Amino acid sequence: MNRRYSILSIAAVVAVAGILFASTYSQSEMTATKYGVSTVQDNLVQKISDMGGIALQMPSAFAQIPLDQIDSMVQQGRHVVEVQLTAQSVDLPIMGGGKYHAMTFNGQVPAPTIRATQGDIIKMTLTVPSTELTPHGNDMHASQMSAVPNFGAVKPGESKTFAYVAEVPGTFKYHCSGVNVAAMDQHVLSGMYGLTIVDPLNGYHNLLVTKTKVVNGQVMLDRQIVPADAKEFVLEYNQLYLTADGSYDQQAMFDHKTTQTVVNGFAFGYTPNADINKLVKGDEKQNIFVAQPWNDAALKQYQGHPLFVDTGVHYRIFVENQGNMPVFFHIVGEIMDRVTQGNVVQAQGTETWNIGGSQGATIDVVFDNPGAYVAVNHDYAAIFSGAATVFVAGDPFKLGYGPGDMPNPSDAVPPLGKNSIPQKEVVHCLCTDDQAATIAKQIGG
Repeated sequence: MNRRYSILSIAAVVAVAGILFASTYSQSEMTATKYGVSTVQDNLVQKISDMGGIALQMPSAFAQIPLDQIDSMVQQGRHVVEVQLTAQSVDLPIMGGGKYHAMTFNGQVPAPTIRATQGDIIKMTLTVPSTELTPHGNDMHASQMSAVPNFGAVKPGESKTFAYVAEVPGTFKYHCSGVNVAAMDQHVLSGMYGLTIVDPLNGYHNLLVTKTKVVNGQVMLDRQIVPADAKEFVLEYNQLYLTADGSYDQQAMFDHKTTQTVVNGFAFGYTPNADINKLVKGDEKQNIFVAQPWNDAALKQYQGHPLFVDTGVHYRIFVENQGNMPVFFHIVGEIMDRVTQGNVVQAQGTETWNIGGSQGATIDVVFDNPGAYVAVNHDYAAIFSGAATVFVAGDPFKLGYGPGDMPNPSDAVPPLGKNSIPQKEVVHCLCTDDQAATIAKQIGG
């Protein structure tokens, strides 16, 4: 480890862990390193059995809401959202044809989006198969729970369940907490992160869009009320920090040397593909966008796919920054009609919104004119390393499809909630073949 980090990172983490957990860890257990799969096995398998004696493992202390009280709370009127997560380490593709050693929930990056209504009980079960080389945990940002003892690591071969009431509306990150905080950065930045959407109890507000009009030769304001019902997308930003063999590189993370910037797990994943090239230009090899790394239909669930939107329709975009670097969210050619965080409007009619690490925002947009609009993290390094998402509004290429005809990538469309308008979907995910098949059944594809 670089000496400038050794004193601060090791001493600080050990001190905090000692205070919070009253446990003793070695340096290798408390800090993530550039582990490949074989290295993890060599260093951790022998130690896993020793981790069962710490206080955090007590099942009775794992739930903020005692599990035996859930039924009575349901009888009182609460609704339960049940979530099943399975830790799974797999190799997944990256832009350029390589692979990286991913840590996932349910075999996909990001993890499944959880959707609840304010006041619902979220009941989460995390299962770590015996084949996993390390324990995993869960930190739910939508909850208001002490990290001690609710986020204790789950050992391989075990399952743990916890529950909480989603009291605050908004977008919230959830992620692996590593092995009781140790190596949390490695687990999260290797793919163990997801999004919880908590809809406001009374639904979303109508959208006010201010335009202008000419009346009797004078320019006047034209305030238009757009209903709260909207078609929806979710965009989760993160970074990959990788060695040449696809292992996590902690030193690169410390130095902020990003290997790729990803949106919903992909660098440039929401761009046109070879099929669209052929429709527009008559030649599947002639790209219509500057970067199209996921062209080939043989890539199945990994093939690139833009987001198709209708003009004059309300779109609600849930944006979450899962990574280390700020997201300067901007849609080239568009102005965001409203930005909401929690359930409070932060801006109207703004060009760019800064979203810090582990923070989210709900962006409302109505696309007025047909065309291609690219959502970016307006950090140029992030744009060039993958943070560009193509929206195709209307039918700018005169292909003859109508509103709602074109399907959208399944990983960009969240589960339906308050004021949601359903959309057609096609399987698209940074996920295993088994998980892609599961998603196909869910969407009827």
